[in-house]
Amino acid sequence: MNEANVARKGDLEGRSRPIPYFAMLKKDFRKNKYIYFLASFGIAYYLIFSYIPMYGVIIAFKNYSPVKGIMGSPWVGLDHFVEFFQSFYFWRLLRNTLLINVYELLFAFPAPIILALLLNEVRNTYFKRLVQTVTYLPHFVSIVVICGMIVDFSRKAGLFNKILGWFGVEAQNLLLDPSLFRTIFIGSGIWQGIGWGTIIYLAALTAIDTQLYDAARVDGANRWRQMLHVTLPGIMPTIVILLILRIGGMMDVGFEKIILLYNSQTYETADVISSFVYRRGILEANYSYSTAVSLFNSVVNFMLLILANRISRKVNETSLW
Repeated sequence: MNEANVARKGDLEGRSRPIPYFAMLKKDFRKNKYIYFLASFGIAYYLIFSYIPMYGVIIAFKNYSPVKGIMGSPWVGLDHFVEFFQSFYFWRLLRNTLLINVYELLFAFPAPIILALLLNEVRNTYFKRLVQTVTYLPHFVSIVVICGMIVDFSRKAGLFNKILGWFGVEAQNLLLDPSLFRTIFIGSGIWQGIGWGTIIYLAALTAIDTQLYDAARVDGANRWRQMLHVTLPGIMPTIVILLILRIGGMMDVGFEKIILLYNSQTYETADVISSFVYRRGILEANYSYSTAVSLFNSVVNFMLLILANRISRKVNETSLW
């Protein structure tokens, strides 16, 4: 009797023992092998182009020479970082980068949300599709073409000056005025990305339960109050997630558009960290110094992302992790 009880107890303990992690992973892999196969392409992409190249970050702490290689170049520690922090360019680059991103956060980030809310209120299907098509189109135009159009429109005889001439403004080359560069840069960015940005918000709007609108109408809510109390709260988690991701990129400004639009007369307001890294790293071949500046930029972005995620999790319990 005792031996039977001991055997039974051993069987129960064996059944309750947790399955090893690798056994679970192997079982899941067999069950979803095709999904893992498709995911492998994305994993390989990030491994090859994002994680493996991180090995080269160490040249920020060396006086890198292509002849000597990464490991053969002499170690200089934090000298490049100190040089950048003490240089004339540091505060100018930091100010320009942050100001452009803050203005984009204030004006460019809400623009797709507002357009999505307006489109959601449109009942004429044909007009709604027309607006969507027109606003989507600039996104598919090359940034080189967009910048070429901006340069032509900003000339003395360009479209912008003709429009400003109707209001008595004297014609000038707008891209040579440092005070107008941020306005042109952000305004053109809104025009190019507003339609594409609405796709996520329009998708989030379709997930809102229509019974909530019915209940709001029964309570006497008009269209404006329905948008404030039903529509906006319904897409708020999506807005928060995208806002966290946007704050995590507060130190990033696409250098392609900056380089295509700026000139030596607008460096004071147009030169940002990414364009500075391009000039010092690619044009001047100062690889270690430019890597140090870029690494500083990435670390600040990472810290901002963590901070924004933590604040969001405490305020409204919505976060990335």
